Amino acid sequence: MQDHGAARLERLDPKLSLTLRDHVHKALRMAILSGRFAPQEKLNERQLAEELGVSTTPLKEALRQLETEGLISTLPRRGIVVLYSRTWAEEMILARAALESMIAHLAARRIDKAGGAALHATIASMAEASAAGDAGRLIELNGVFHEQIHIASQCLYLARLIERQRFYDEGTRRIIHSDPDERARALAEHKLIAETIAAGQVEAAERAMRDHVVRSGEHYLGLVFTDRARAAAAD
Repeated sequence: MQDHGAARLERLDPKLSLTLRDHVHKALRMAILSGRFAPQEKLNERQLAEELGVSTTPLKEALRQLETEGLISTLPRRGIVVLYSRTWAEEMILARAALESMIAHLAARRIDKAGGAALHATIASMAEASAAGDAGRLIELNGVFHEQIHIASQCLYLARLIERQRFYDEGTRRIIHSDPDERARALAEHKLIAETIAAGQVEAAERAMRDHVVRSGEHYLGLVFTDRARAAAAD
């Protein structure tokens, strides 16, 4: 997906000074997850600050956050480099599939009628957003849907483990939900997940969730890494 002729970062509004670090952090993280920076690419702080239209102070703070998330690293004699790669992303997808499928398993065992009704209501809203092509609303509802499943599961330990996946989930959803075909596939998969959980079908719910996370993850890998490789080969 990398386009060497286009700006990789959007300039930020200086008026957002109270939350500027967060905006810089989010913009950089999304750029990395979108494949706009190649694995092992060295990041130039001054150049990044200029592209974003900010000073280096919020940039440095944002870079520290990205390092704690494992997306970048400061290496001796090399400076700041991007760690995020196809292998890294594949591991994240498999980790999320394992955790989310277990949470769906427990949700199917523990959900009550109110929880099932809430899932079906969210699916109805997702169908409306999908028909309207409202990717932003779909991303929001996707988060609500998975949160409802987490609540129904009554998980404590697994919920803590999956917390570190949230930044990755948001970033990948923004990429894949721009595709109308993907929105349709995801909606069908979410419907199946909701139906199996609400019906208490433990094994089916676990399988439906795992299949959904893996398939959508593979679609994301193809968009980000295959397209980027093609673009690089064409240069």
